Amino acid sequence: MKMNGTRRDFLGAITMAAGACIARPSLLSALPAPASRVAIGLCPTYDRKVADVLSTMFDQLGGLGPLVRGKTVAIKLNMTGPANDKLKGMPLEMTQWVHPQVIGALLALLDKAGAQRIRLLESAPVGIKPLEEFMLAAGWQPRDFASAATRVEFENTNFLGSGKTYATFMVPGGGLLYKGYDLNHSYRDTDVFISLAKLKEHRTAGVTLSMKNCFGITPSTIYGDQVPEDEPNIIPIGFRSQMHNGSRTPPKSAPQPVDLIANKDPGYRVPRITADLVAARPIHLAVIDGIYTMTGGELPDQKRSWVNQPIHPGLLIAGFNCVSTDAVATATMGFDPMADRGTPPFETCDSTLRLAEQLGVGTRDLNRIEVVGTPISKARFRFPPLSQLVTS
Repeated sequence: MKMNGTRRDFLGAITMAAGACIARPSLLSALPAPASRVAIGLCPTYDRKVADVLSTMFDQLGGLGPLVRGKTVAIKLNMTGPANDKLKGMPLEMTQWVHPQVIGALLALLDKAGAQRIRLLESAPVGIKPLEEFMLAAGWQPRDFASAATRVEFENTNFLGSGKTYATFMVPGGGLLYKGYDLNHSYRDTDVFISLAKLKEHRTAGVTLSMKNCFGITPSTIYGDQVPEDEPNIIPIGFRSQMHNGSRTPPKSAPQPVDLIANKDPGYRVPRITADLVAARPIHLAVIDGIYTMTGGELPDQKRSWVNQPIHPGLLIAGFNCVSTDAVATATMGFDPMADRGTPPFETCDSTLRLAEQLGVGTRDLNRIEVVGTPISKARFRFPPLSQLVTS
């Protein structure tokens, strides 16, 4: 996959104005979750217009220089699933992955704003192979990303990678499901953390946006199906089923669950783990690619092919608070961000938005969020509820 345009096509500007305020559970009623401005931009195609729209959105948020100038920036990509798991043979970036044009535009904007070093991160399901090889298997050209900014690095964070030890992130207040999480060093060795997500539904968590994107920062060497009792695996094996169903605990070297007999329902566990993670490893900037995406979940459902359909919302969404950004994104999908279990999009799960709000990360209340750029009413592209798709 060759990205359209050159490095110059990606240039623009952006800033940061808010951080996460994490409260202990006992203080939640006394400390309201912070609110932050969120920008929506209409963008119909993956071309030079992506950079122009993002630049305008970042200006509307306040500008990027104070956040990234002279600093190391880490970007968690959304490249969920194997490179051969395609919907109707379409390119992955047109359905379930963030598009390379958005990645390149963001890289160049960060570079222009003065970022010293930028790391592209993803827990790639390719063993201990470099992230670049995973990109190549999808038809992407890593050199396009490397040329979009002065210093670009790549790391497969599904194992120890280039680090010597894992970085431990404890959840403020003790955690909802785990006391803390051991992650690849790149999530610690950075000044600024960005979640670059896709606008999608999720079969377990209702929606997958900037927060759920961070579920993938957990390495399978620690949170996979087949990990040793005491220490992490050397190489990642299997998937993160234990995080979904509580079938086992991480190695003793990692922070342990808050409650060993906690609810085993994935719809209970996945939202809580996600909220834990964004409280422990705060997101400084959330960017959501909703130009092209798909209905019906995070990956193609091979057993129910009618569930997943390619769609074209034509949106980009960004903000400095992940909860507020995801709340606005949820609203553009036609759902109520104040909804909870039993109501779309959370028909069979608890709301990650509510749980992260309760941890003090940010507000999901649209009445407290200033939306700039395109109003939600003009940006809305209604996704069919998952329950409707499954039973239709």
